[in-house]
Amino acid sequence: MSRLEEIRQSRIEKISILQNAGMEAFVSSVSRDVTLKEFELHFNDFLQDGNEVSVVGRVMAIRGQGAISFIVLNDGTAEFQVVLKKDEIESSLFELFRDTVDMGDFIQVQGDPFKTERGQNSLLMNSWKMGSKSLLPLPEKWVGLQDIEEKYRKRYLDILSDREVFERFITRSTIIKAIRTYLDNKGFLEIETPILQSQAGGAMAQTFNTHHNDYDMDMVLRISLEIDHKTLMVGGYNRVYEIGKNFRNEGSDPTHIQEFTMIEWYSAYNTLEENMNWTEEMLKEIAEDVMSKTVFTVYDKEGNETQVDFAGIWPRVNFTDLVQESTGLNIKTASLEKIQEKAQEFGMNSKEIKTTGRGNLLDFIFKKTARHKIINPTFVMNYPSDIKPLAQQNGDGTAKVAQLIIAGAEITNQYAELVNPIVQRELLEAQSKAREDGDKEAMEVDEGFITAMEQGMPPMTGFGMGIDRIVAIFTEQKNLRDVIFFPIMRQKED
Repeated sequence: MSRLEEIRQSRIEKISILQNAGMEAFVSSVSRDVTLKEFELHFNDFLQDGNEVSVVGRVMAIRGQGAISFIVLNDGTAEFQVVLKKDEIESSLFELFRDTVDMGDFIQVQGDPFKTERGQNSLLMNSWKMGSKSLLPLPEKWVGLQDIEEKYRKRYLDILSDREVFERFITRSTIIKAIRTYLDNKGFLEIETPILQSQAGGAMAQTFNTHHNDYDMDMVLRISLEIDHKTLMVGGYNRVYEIGKNFRNEGSDPTHIQEFTMIEWYSAYNTLEENMNWTEEMLKEIAEDVMSKTVFTVYDKEGNETQVDFAGIWPRVNFTDLVQESTGLNIKTASLEKIQEKAQEFGMNSKEIKTTGRGNLLDFIFKKTARHKIINPTFVMNYPSDIKPLAQQNGDGTAKVAQLIIAGAEITNQYAELVNPIVQRELLEAQSKAREDGDKEAMEVDEGFITAMEQGMPPMTGFGMGIDRIVAIFTEQKNLRDVIFFPIMRQKED
């Protein structure tokens, strides 16, 4: 029998001891007067009142031998010390506690507030009962989970044993709340749109595919929120936003994961320039008000770190200029063959080159030569038209878009949205042909979307940002999985 199984069996036997003493091991409810945080904050008031106090929590530590023990409880709001003394509690309860309570158990404790000789706020136990008996041991408090995959597979233990991780996910929630508050204050309407879709759109990505049994139709998990949002704008809403899951069946690394959280917004009658100003204002507010600083340590997918400063004016630069400065390639005049040669020069294999469109070739070259050099927040504008078919076109082979780049990574996509259904059809038909020619990420013609556009779509600007990525920047994490409660993992072999 393994050591772990021995512990489990021993704890199961303790359930019988509890039951024989007339105490349940798993109760439906417990009662408490205050949370542990409230108890700590107002301890002197409770001390002066002289009344018994009832608290609950998980046993995180038990120290001491013989007639006195010191127990640390955690109820999710704070940790607090409870003292068990043999002459201050009924002997049967004292012995039952010693015989049955382990680290990890949830208990209810009633007792008198007091300060120890060292001045520590404490509760002197005079009665207790089991709330929920744990059968498996907790990770060692000062060691925690050491296996990184085990941290991701058993996030509940990672949170429980590492306070920094516990607080990190509270920070994630606070950041999302700040985004909502910012948009709510600007008059945006929060909406929800379908995750299951009959056709993917709004981005260039491979899909996760499934089947609707009742309707006998193939479906996909959405890769973007864009199409449904812009369709709703036809109905008369001026400003909408959604925070929701997207799914892209692509590669994995510390900066990419297939299931991720996005924020997208769309605003009628506003410009791309205003959109960028809002983005800068919102992210600076989060840095200053939530994180209380403007300089962050940011990591690339190899784990290399750099310092990023959110303060100051965020520059606006052109995609065309960056590529030309880095490679000498003028993307407006260069032939497809010349662009393919450059892509091969920077590492794309010849087979992939044949099935990759002009815009994606240029984007590959940009990522390999210029993007990683951008450190502080910078808006890169006017990307190649054929990789931005849902944006307004400049007429020179580029589209009216901006990407916020931080530490060499794409943080946002922002468009002056295309609202001309005639041009939209032409661009999506070109995308569809690229898909037929082997570009698996190219879009298809969406007739329902074009029909909605033909009803009249207002001039608008749109925005998309990965929540996980911006949270990783603000919390200074190397891996997106460290800011996601339950990241996708390979199945563990038995």
